[in-house]
Amino acid sequence: MKAMRKTTGTLFALLTLVTLLLQGCYSFSGASIPPHLNTVAVPLFDDTSQAGIAEYREYITRSLVNKIESQSTLSIEADPTRADSVLKGAIVAYSDEPSQLGSVTERAVTNRITIVLQAEFNDQVKNTTLFSQTFVGFADYQVGSYTKQQEAIRNAYNMALDDLFNRMISNW
Repeated sequence: MKAMRKTTGTLFALLTLVTLLLQGCYSFSGASIPPHLNTVAVPLFDDTSQAGIAEYREYITRSLVNKIESQSTLSIEADPTRADSVLKGAIVAYSDEPSQLGSVTERAVTNRITIVLQAEFNDQVKNTTLFSQTFVGFADYQVGSYTKQQEAIRNAYNMALDDLFNRMISNW
């Protein structure tokens, strides 16, 4: 029993030491943004979803700009013709469909909001496309609650935006 405690204590001490030594050795900041790119323009996202949710174009664009400014090395350039890179995007699909049915009534208990964004990130210095990809976000909400529905819409957009932003700045 004493030998087991001693081994556990030694293992814990070793793990703590390794953790302290490796702290700060790895960073995601700017992992795959080419070094010659210092500025990015993010024009207002389009809405090609035909779902009548155009009011979210500005929310998505502003959220992405805020994320870029606060979490990357890129600076925002308002004029796409003067930016080193341009990130163009569009809302291409939006759905609000049942995700869970009640066992007794077979009516929807929860609905799922699904948002699909299309984005293209272009390097204007080297005249290349860094990526062109779709990003999906989703969130469930309790049927009958407008407040929860609006929250689910924001959560779905934020999920897709997080994936888009991570694709911009990292290799994975």
